[in-house]
Amino acid sequence: MASKDKRSLVTSNGGFFQELSLRAKLILRLMKDRRVNPLLKVLPLGTLVYLLVPDLVIGPLDDAAVIWLGTYLFVELCPPEVVREHMEALRGIVPAEWHDPVETDDTVEGEYQDLDGN
Repeated sequence: MASKDKRSLVTSNGGFFQELSLRAKLILRLMKDRRVNPLLKVLPLGTLVYLLVPDLVIGPLDDAAVIWLGTYLFVELCPPEVVREHMEALRGIVPAEWHDPVETDDTVEGEYQDLDGN
């Protein structure tokens, strides 16, 4: 359901803890954004509530899987343009377009001269 552009924007080559921190910041920003459907905001809140309720299955693996699934679904179901906007802000990316350099004949001729005498 998510666009290919959004997936390439969310994933990166950073380290594990850097990506975990970036994902947490993204989720917090999306939770504050009014453009995100309020029903979607139940997903991250539900994962936190799950941690407070006694587990039916013993072990940390099920907790990690539920948290990952809840946060993953939340980001994937949010509007792609909103996710893109927040990821660009978090990474400091300035959206721009590439323009080919204009060919001009403003070349300055000069010679190299070593001033130290070496």
